[in-house]
Amino acid sequence: MSDKKNSGRWPGLISKYRSFMPVTEDTRLITLNEGNTPLIHSENLSEIIGCNVFIKYEGLNPTGSFKDRGMTMAITKAAEEQAKSVICASTGNTSASMAAYAARAGMKSFLLIPDGYVALGKIAQAMIHGSEVIKIKGNFDQALSLVIEISQKYPIVLVNSVNPFRIEGQKSGAFEVCDQLGQAPDFLCIPVGNAGNITAYWKGFKEYHSAGMVESKPKMFGFQAEGAAPIVRGQKVENPETIATAIRIGNPASWQFALQALEESNGYINAVSDEEILSAYRLLAQKDGIFCEPASAASVAGILKYHQQLGIKKGQNLVCVLTGHGLKDPNIAIKQTSEIREAINPDIDSIMERISL
Repeated sequence: MSDKKNSGRWPGLISKYRSFMPVTEDTRLITLNEGNTPLIHSENLSEIIGCNVFIKYEGLNPTGSFKDRGMTMAITKAAEEQAKSVICASTGNTSASMAAYAARAGMKSFLLIPDGYVALGKIAQAMIHGSEVIKIKGNFDQALSLVIEISQKYPIVLVNSVNPFRIEGQKSGAFEVCDQLGQAPDFLCIPVGNAGNITAYWKGFKEYHSAGMVESKPKMFGFQAEGAAPIVRGQKVENPETIATAIRIGNPASWQFALQALEESNGYINAVSDEEILSAYRLLAQKDGIFCEPASAASVAGILKYHQQLGIKKGQNLVCVLTGHGLKDPNIAIKQTSEIREAINPDIDSIMERISL
């Protein structure tokens, strides 16, 4: 399954899982050695939930989010088709990933964003990688509709999650979780925005199970923000609002696939408030030492809120996926902490007056 030429070092996820990927031996891989992110046991959450809780920390991918898993595949396939340019609509993470991988492939990249709704840190990444950023007076769903139409009319490849190769790359997260645990988890909890990730993880678990790599498949638990919860409500949200910008989406592109994953896995989906997301965000940082972006914390917020009604038992394994790094949205972190007090004299007595031992 591994690429023998890269034996002894992490080769990037396409090479690692090549037999599960739509590539040939001649395909030129566009990679930044993405994947291989840590699965971290949380003693604190395990005690609260009553089972073995692990954190899949996707913020340690090259551009700081899980999007790199799908983008390495999408850009690889675009390069295989000799594409010269790519485009996406984004609330942040997709844009950073597209721009980085397009730069590595020698392609132009174009980004449509909803004006005023994207964390600056994410757009800074896209800009430094050379992507041309275009703001529109509208929301993400309008931006996505526009890039789909543009890709149909002009020679430019769309790399949003409606691109099927994105899902092919993202399913590798499920492979890694199984490899790291030595088995499939009993439950996988994941934030749901555009719904591509829950779709991809379920696809990965099914493929690994069919190949005999694991004996079982997990129940999929998805969590949306209350102000952007179309799947939970069963209807589009025209003006989605949540502090978790990465999942501020009112009409998910992979909606039906997410429903299929939930049904086939006997899973569960529900919503959490911004306050609950921020509480989980702080808890992860202060008890587990894990700094994630707010949208990531929706998975933990959801399981904290609903675990008692989900039939979770002692000894079972539950994995929460944290989709992005906290440095994606530092302004939120700053608002959650107290201000640094004014400077004091540079002597031990003054310093010890500030320190509580």
